[in-house]
Amino acid sequence: MAGLAAAVGTSRSALARCFTETVGVPPMSYLREWRLTRAAELLLEPELTLDAIARRVGYSDGSALSTVFKTARGISPQAYRRALDPGEAAAAR
Repeated sequence: MAGLAAAVGTSRSALARCFTETVGVPPMSYLREWRLTRAAELLLEPELTLDAIARRVGYSDGSALSTVFKTARGISPQAYRRALDPGEAAAAR
């Protein structure tokens, strides 16, 4: 946020306020939801490990992603992946 605010010539708080007014949620909430949505999409790819998915969406490792995913979605990434059968996974793409 600090770098982005500096790039557009405003304070972090002003940028966060403008973002929240425009988008409807605070910047970090938006980023977390985007990351989790993208992680859910990537969980459809059976060849990707949880660590690989975590790094692609901005988490340090699979454990960090798993904690956030389970808190927000109520299911672990592994359980989410197992719940999808191959037909559903193909249809979701």
